[in-house]
Formats: sequence, structure tokens, C-alpha cells
Amino acid sequence: MKFLLLAFGWCVLFLFFWPLALLVLLAVPVLWLLWLPFRILGIGIGAVLALLRAILYLPARLLGYRESRGAPAPSI
Repeated sequence: MKFLLLAFGWCVLFLFFWPLALLVLLAVPVLWLLWLPFRILGIGIGAVLALLRAILYLPARLLGYRESRGAPAPSI
């Protein structure tokens, strides 16, 4: 649905102001290539944080603690 709205919006832009539509069509792949290292960095940072969380919660898991999904978090 998101792609359909994007394609429809681009077609409307092409009908009313075609030079800008062609510029957008050429700029999107370049911007995607520029953003790619930041996306990869974000995935790596997320993986490191997940590893740290798993390491920090390991003692509690070994002692048998299981987080319940339905109960609210206890307040301190």
C-alpha cells in the first residue's frame, strides 16, 4: 500500500512538474547508497546491544527467572 501511494504521488508529480519528478527518480538511488552505511551501522549497533543484554540477563535466566509478557513491569 505504501509503494502504491508513493507511485501514485510520483505520477501526479510527473504530470504537474516533470523536471522535478525526473530529478527525484535519479536522486533516490544515490540517496539510498549514501544511507546504506548508516543502516548497516545501525544493524551492527543493535546486534551489539542485544548481545550485551543477553550477557547481562544470563545470570537471572540461569536462576530460572522468566519475564512474563502480560504483567506490567515492576516499579522501583
